[in-house]
Amino acid sequence: MSKQLAFYFEQKSCVGCNTCKAACKDKNNLNMGQQFRKVYEVSGGEFTVEKNIVIPNIYAFWISVSCNHCSNPKCVKVCKAKAIKKRLEDGVVYIDQAKCIGCLRCIKSCPYKAPQYNPATKKVEKCDFCLDFLAKGLPPACVSSCPMRALDYGTLEKLQQEHGSINEVKGMPSADITKPSLVIKPHRDATISK
Repeated sequence: MSKQLAFYFEQKSCVGCNTCKAACKDKNNLNMGQQFRKVYEVSGGEFTVEKNIVIPNIYAFWISVSCNHCSNPKCVKVCKAKAIKKRLEDGVVYIDQAKCIGCLRCIKSCPYKAPQYNPATKKVEKCDFCLDFLAKGLPPACVSSCPMRALDYGTLEKLQQEHGSINEVKGMPSADITKPSLVIKPHRDATISK
């Protein structure tokens, strides 16, 4: 593989506006309920009381995630129709719609819930990194739409050189499952220890 494309997410800049999700939904003309990119809030914490003073220790942050075009994609391994493939030239994981039989095994195997069932076609679809946009030299719809510039993309190697190698934060599945092609600059309250 010559280069592995990856998403970069600067979590501290995300305000949970869902613009990336809406842009993806619009670009891919997705049915109600289908979401190739999801944005969700993670919150928690507690408070203490000292001398009748409430001291908060709470947190809230958002996670924007789509298919991570993983190095070890479980969806590719479980697809009995061999419809899901990982491109050699850029590592993008895509579904060959002509081969998909809609068995849903990929949906069940993906810890990120990236594959989505389309009831109209009775097949599964997912983020393909906006390959049609990339072919024109344009960024993926989610990246170009983010008003906070919290999303970006590039080769995994370059993104890791620039931003580090964190690919999992509190509220996400373990990165050890699929080795996601994702780099995250975490919110101060989102880091996890391994």
